[in-house]
Amino acid sequence: MYRRIPPFLKKIASIFKDAGYSVYLVGGAVRNMVMGHKPLDYDLATDATPEDVIKLFHRVIPTGIRHGTVTILFQGHSVEVTTFRIDGTYSNLRHPDSVSFTPSIEKDLERRDFTMNALALDLATGALLDPHDGKEDLQKGIIRAIGNPVERFSEDGLRLLRACRFSSQLGFLVHPDTLEGMKKTHGNILKVSVERIRSEIEKILSSPKPSLAFRIMDQTGLLEDILPDLAAARKVGEKGSAGLDVLEHSLKACDGAPADNLPVRLAALLHDLGKPGCRVVHPDGRETYHGHEKVSEELARNFMKKYRFPKLVEERVCRLVYHHMFDYQPDWPDSALRRLIFRVGTEYLDDLILLREADHYGGGGAIKKHPYLDDLRKRISYLLHSGDPLGPRDLAVNGHTLHEEAGIPEGRAMGTILSHLVETVLDDPAQNKKDILLKIARNLYLSIQG
Repeated sequence: MYRRIPPFLKKIASIFKDAGYSVYLVGGAVRNMVMGHKPLDYDLATDATPEDVIKLFHRVIPTGIRHGTVTILFQGHSVEVTTFRIDGTYSNLRHPDSVSFTPSIEKDLERRDFTMNALALDLATGALLDPHDGKEDLQKGIIRAIGNPVERFSEDGLRLLRACRFSSQLGFLVHPDTLEGMKKTHGNILKVSVERIRSEIEKILSSPKPSLAFRIMDQTGLLEDILPDLAAARKVGEKGSAGLDVLEHSLKACDGAPADNLPVRLAALLHDLGKPGCRVVHPDGRETYHGHEKVSEELARNFMKKYRFPKLVEERVCRLVYHHMFDYQPDWPDSALRRLIFRVGTEYLDDLILLREADHYGGGGAIKKHPYLDDLRKRISYLLHSGDPLGPRDLAVNGHTLHEEAGIPEGRAMGTILSHLVETVLDDPAQNKKDILLKIARNLYLSIQG
């Protein structure tokens, strides 16, 4: 494993060693290397103080010097270096109130969250230090808190979501003792900033299988704390979905959305939030959820505003959620497709189809490709390149034309007439001629006036 250390990091290690200090590679880099994955970044721990590190290297940024952390800029790389430390109390459930330095790497590793993150690679010898059996837990696919789980989650409430995130990223199970500790401390997440919670949710949504994380959240009470509208979907029946309730359907749909498309993954997770509130149980046992897409959009917007998602993401997700209830069939006339394009907007069509595919995937127990959506893509592409009018901008007339040539004043009547003209040309593009539309507009205005 030591042979995989890049040369620039070995050079940094030699500088520490020549000065009489020990230095270890720690954190996610070691975890990834043990699993056979390429590290994404490199964090070091050393018995040198921040002041010592600043003396050893020419370019050092005091990024977190209060907690013993500096960043070395070396040969085009940024490497975070933290002095071995023991954390004090965590009064804010996020960061220690104080830290004290220690010469012991073992003591430093005790303060970390999970055993798989408490591995250290001695950069001088290549030896792996594993005081908490993290390597064994990695091999077993287990997420286990170091020491007392209640204490670990009471020090830093964000660790609760980190456990969920690691599960979805790595496909690991949470150790029963750790899971029990999460159940006892789940309320600590409410003391974590919304920005940090959002960041973890985004990482979960970009993982291979987000449903693993959200199921742990549901088991421990975290889902009720963070996304209660989704938690409310538990045991709400999902029509025609192989026995899945709305929560499980939503989680499966989320898994079925593209991992590299955050708005579609979010929309898949949130698209049925309104179903519990719109649920109607009929005498024959059927359940219906009329109008749930509008309620779902409102609840999705509330969620994204609370956790301060970017405005563009919020608007995109809400548009997708609101329009997700279309059921395309090959016998749809072109006029129906033109209306779909007009309602949704051309910039949202690709994502809406991806959402519909994810919704379809979430409706059954096995991977299934929607039978008609490739056909829909082809027909939409044809219409987009056909020159057919698809909205107000494509009309052969506009408000100015109607005012100057048909004598229609600006105001509510103008808006009503333009909407009617749009519907006319969506239904029959051949009507999109100036003289025809002016005639229709005059007649409509007279009927409105009369």
